[in-house]
Amino acid sequence: MAKKTVKFVCQNCGYVSPKWMGKCPQCNQWNQMVEEIETPKPKGYFLHTEPGSETKAAPITSIESKEEKRTKVEFEELNRVLGGGIVAGSLVLIGGDPGIGKSTLLLQVSAQLAEHDFHVLYISGEESAKQTKLRADRLKINAEHLYVLPETNLAYIQQAIDELKPNFVIIDSIQTIYHPDITSAPGSVSQVRESTSQLMRIAKTKGVAIFIVGHVTKEGSLAGPRVLEHMVDTVLYFEGERHNSYRILRAVKNRFGSTNEIAILEMKEMGLEEVKNPSEIFLEERTKGASGSTVVASIEGTRPVLVEIQALLAPTFFNMPRRMATGIDQGRVTLIMAVLEKRAGLLIQNQDAYLKVAGGLKVDEPAIDLAIAVSVASSFRDQPTKAEDCIIGEVGLTGEVRRVTRIEQRVQEAAKLGFKRAIIPKNNLGGWTPPGEIEVIGAASVQEALQFALGE
Repeated sequence: MAKKTVKFVCQNCGYVSPKWMGKCPQCNQWNQMVEEIETPKPKGYFLHTEPGSETKAAPITSIESKEEKRTKVEFEELNRVLGGGIVAGSLVLIGGDPGIGKSTLLLQVSAQLAEHDFHVLYISGEESAKQTKLRADRLKINAEHLYVLPETNLAYIQQAIDELKPNFVIIDSIQTIYHPDITSAPGSVSQVRESTSQLMRIAKTKGVAIFIVGHVTKEGSLAGPRVLEHMVDTVLYFEGERHNSYRILRAVKNRFGSTNEIAILEMKEMGLEEVKNPSEIFLEERTKGASGSTVVASIEGTRPVLVEIQALLAPTFFNMPRRMATGIDQGRVTLIMAVLEKRAGLLIQNQDAYLKVAGGLKVDEPAIDLAIAVSVASSFRDQPTKAEDCIIGEVGLTGEVRRVTRIEQRVQEAAKLGFKRAIIPKNNLGGWTPPGEIEVIGAASVQEALQFALGE
């Protein structure tokens, strides 16, 4: 009988220790070590190649490079996030908060593929077949080539894939799937790691595109070992709030396309619908003539998106003024406020500051610095900004406004939505021709930008 060994594995980073420890020495997280009982695997357990099919090393110049075959779905937003469509043999991981719409999105995508005569196998590990059918009825889905299998045993799932030979497989979710040769509970580090490894082998050897749903922790990161994100080809995060109808699907890793792409979707009674022009959505409720409001053209992946940055400053009643930011890095806000106080002469050290990106979008790029600075100054002076202004630029610690990338695309998007003036870095003025319907003003410093935006 094979001898069993006991080990302790960190649920956060996968660190393995022969004894229990309260704090993981690798990721410095407390109470993450979980006991696992491991049975030695039989000889040849990891050898899945057929006799005579072993691969051999070859010069890179002799390897044929060809474009991956992709299958497009009706959601053009999803196609762009995936890099142009679903790649055959790819392994895609989708994570998000409970109830955000992961299962709804994948069921809609499965139906779209099945309606084009692709065979899709939907593995439901959390719901019964009747529950999945109820969701399908609510979404008006009735596709003949969409197969539903409520199963959590990976051996039976692999058997179903061998019998049905589907083109696409949905695993909902990986935390419920267990490998029969692993003694630990489903959702543990060993089970998630081994189940994903087997699914990756199936995807690569059979050319089946597999989508995996992953749970997230309370911090918002994917549950399970960190190696899970390294094993898959693409990692997508489903963001948004339950009480907000808009959802953001963000690519943070993609071996077949660019990263940091986003798709804007709207949750309606009949399921998710794509938003064609997200800039209009984020700006449609903007109040004109209000202080502390500016619009910036941010680059999300390969396209510009116009968002509104709002700031509210009020005298503090505490020894330490509060700094709160939603959708923006709080450290960036603190830095820009220090620049405004030192370089622009704004006495805001006794002011509570609250900033947010309207619409629930998270923006993290240097080009939003100048818009944050103008919003803070506008709220502090209680002086409204001009509704037709779009403000773009990075702010340095010495108060200079630094150039940003892809300025032409940003200004064109602003002109398309009816903005009349764009305040941009002075060093971005040359080398391109701005649209005729928008005035472009170059600012070399924060002081100049405030003069142009607020007339100071």
